Amino acid sequence: MGKTFTKLTRPAMRALAAGEKIIEHGITFARLPNGDGVFTIAAMVDRQRIHRTVGKESDGTTRTQAEEYIEKLRVQAKEDRLALPKGRKVALSFRDAAAQYLKRIEESGGKDLKGKQQKLTLHLVPFFGDTPLSKIGSFDIERYKKQRLAEPTLRGGDRRSKTVRVQGSKPAALAKTAAPASVNRELAVLSHLFNQAVEWGWLQARPARVKRFKEDNGRIVYLTTEQVARLIEAAKTDGSTAIYPFIIVGLNTGMRLSEILRMRKEHVDVNRRRIHIPLAKAGMREQPITDDLADFLKGYVEGLPPGTPWLFPSPASKSGHLNDIRRPYRRVVAAAGLDPKQVIRHTLRHTAISHLVQAGVDLPTVKRISGHKTLSMVERYSHANGEHISQAMDKLQQRLKIA
Repeated sequence: MGKTFTKLTRPAMRALAAGEKIIEHGITFARLPNGDGVFTIAAMVDRQRIHRTVGKESDGTTRTQAEEYIEKLRVQAKEDRLALPKGRKVALSFRDAAAQYLKRIEESGGKDLKGKQQKLTLHLVPFFGDTPLSKIGSFDIERYKKQRLAEPTLRGGDRRSKTVRVQGSKPAALAKTAAPASVNRELAVLSHLFNQAVEWGWLQARPARVKRFKEDNGRIVYLTTEQVARLIEAAKTDGSTAIYPFIIVGLNTGMRLSEILRMRKEHVDVNRRRIHIPLAKAGMREQPITDDLADFLKGYVEGLPPGTPWLFPSPASKSGHLNDIRRPYRRVVAAAGLDPKQVIRHTLRHTAISHLVQAGVDLPTVKRISGHKTLSMVERYSHANGEHISQAMDKLQQRLKIA
């Protein structure tokens, strides 16, 4: 402090008419229509301009308090810098934090590096940009959530995404906006970055609480046994050599799309009836399989081209294996008399898990088979109108024999 004020003096402030204001040394005093006065500040702190309302004259706010507020912001910025890597002169920006975060995740073999990189590059970094990591507040996060729900997405997005019209030089076209579930995955990355920043000494504490949307999971679409039979028959006669084994594995395990397409020969142990999944969403796991699937995979692996390590090889792909199977899958679904918009590839997983639950398998066991992180995620498959619910009540009635 210690600045000399020549304009922002008590006599000058008292003389202000409604709507007039005085600005000096980053402090603004404005006279409101009701006669009250309000102090605001606009100060440069760590190369970022900070705007804040300090308080009203009627509440006892003074110019001195406005000066002290600016000094407090600068002291906080200095304290933040104490935890920064040696040689850094300004607070760590979100952009730089994101780059270092991804580098450390990669070096430590962290989970879902590609997904984190995508969410940061496409959405989080463009929004938060050069904002100091320590200065990201709850209000900034709420603004991000609001913007993400409103803007069209260029990717396929979540199937529960809303649809809006995008105007341009050409006729209006339909595009999807991000669904709450999609934004929640981005917020999860933001929250993890905050946690790691504290652990790595970049921050003294998390700058803000990350509140996620309450997700409406809606009705889970799964196939009946009759529909499963039709789908399998359609796959047998399709021109794609990969679609039939893909569907067989999906229905017999509940594995995710990427988990199936990344399967290697060395991952399949038909004797132990296990498939090793090194890069599962919830971490490495051993996927149990049925006797029928073990027999199928044994013959299928033996029939693969020699030299390929993949169960779904693709010489044209940079990875060496198929990365998508959308077209043949939609073709087979349509051939089975089903709706490709409703019966998506993830429906195979829903079908396997739903039938496990309906067969009376306890939820902790289903969780182990499906690879879900939490039991609450598995409980979604306990369909309230499922036939297994009625069967369970019949068992209770038979056991108690009250009536």
